[in-house]
Amino acid sequence: MTLSLGKPPARVDILRGIDLDVVAGESVALLGPSGSGKSSLMAVLAGLERPSGGTVTVAGLDFATLSEDGLAVARRGRIGIVLQAFHLLPTMTALENVAVPLELAGEPDAFARAATELAAVGLADRTGHYPTQLSGGEQQRVAIARALVARPALVFADEPTGNLDTATGVTIMDMLFARHAASGATLFVITHDPALAARCARVIELADGRIVADRRAA
Repeated sequence: MTLSLGKPPARVDILRGIDLDVVAGESVALLGPSGSGKSSLMAVLAGLERPSGGTVTVAGLDFATLSEDGLAVARRGRIGIVLQAFHLLPTMTALENVAVPLELAGEPDAFARAATELAAVGLADRTGHYPTQLSGGEQQRVAIARALVARPALVFADEPTGNLDTATGVTIMDMLFARHAASGATLFVITHDPALAARCARVIELADGRIVADRRAA
């Protein structure tokens, strides 16, 4: 699979010949420095960016052939994303933020499920709080709950501790891996931190848009 921007002679190759198979339920780290292609690969795998060449099969669907509307439908309920910036809706409470994906999907029990997921990340007493009333770590817990509430098969966490202090970051990753284990979802952690990557069962290193190493935990 490839990803390029622009046309010759100004074309920029972002991903070059990516060949990757991931088993359902794995925890996988995409490790590499800034500009190595980590976030671009995540965007393609999550159906947020269309590859320039090749196929991208996720849960039996070829994302490379789907329309924009088709990709949006394919992502719904299948894919959860946790970003470095929390991206919570400021006018909504924690409960409302987590319920949004379920409401969009027309789920009748959206708020009950949202409350259960918030309790699972230790925020049962913060459901009525707005983002500005929560600490950074608490906001990221809300983001994790929102990403997992629809029980997606695939979860991406792109530098999820980048805006947090070290101790809070460790707590958040403990929470993310615990929820991954409980849900059985496939987890991709995008990071430049080898110590964080080592917590995953599999580490894939990228450099200049290519996979340069792929190793599993002993």
